[in-house]
Amino acid sequence: MVMEKRRFSAEQSGTTMVEMAIAMPLLLTLVLGFVDFGYAYYQWNAGNKAVQAGARLARISTPVAIGLPLEAKTPSVATDVGNAVPAGTYDYACTANVAGVACCSIGPGTCDASNASQASFDAIYDGTANRAGMHDFLPMLEKSQVRIEYAASGLGYWTRPNGPVPTITVSITNHPFQFFFLGGLLGFGNITMPSMLSTVTGEDLKSTWP
Repeated sequence: MVMEKRRFSAEQSGTTMVEMAIAMPLLLTLVLGFVDFGYAYYQWNAGNKAVQAGARLARISTPVAIGLPLEAKTPSVATDVGNAVPAGTYDYACTANVAGVACCSIGPGTCDASNASQASFDAIYDGTANRAGMHDFLPMLEKSQVRIEYAASGLGYWTRPNGPVPTITVSITNHPFQFFFLGGLLGFGNITMPSMLSTVTGEDLKSTWP
């Protein structure tokens, strides 16, 4: 009996299988975690590229804010014609609802679809025949996560023939990182991506600015 107990305690067969059974789930979770966080990093880079592309399109396109060209070209005081347009004179923020309908607000005002050009917003989001849009770089991006702001930069002058020179900021908000493997294995929920933005100064384009 004593000899049998000693042989049992010294028996090594099957230990490798037991060790693998313990180590494999941990190793698999670690490997899939690297894959998921690598994919999250890819989404982060894609989001940065998307706001850069969106800002580029916004600066060379007809503004989403319909009232911007007229407001930024017409001074409230006639004697201001030819004077610089002060910074902060106008500030339009344009976004879209969950259905993708664009709207623009003036300052802290309510977002109004009648103030927005849906075609211009869609062109920035989807791209044009010659340029890729934000959605091309970040396919998971929703229209409601895009924000386009036109603010007076202090550049340009009243009644400028080529239109105003706004500061244009395109940003992505409330966009989630998506976890595929860790969501199933560990129950990870999607993590909201920190807001990212790209700011540019408007360009002169007679074909697009009235």
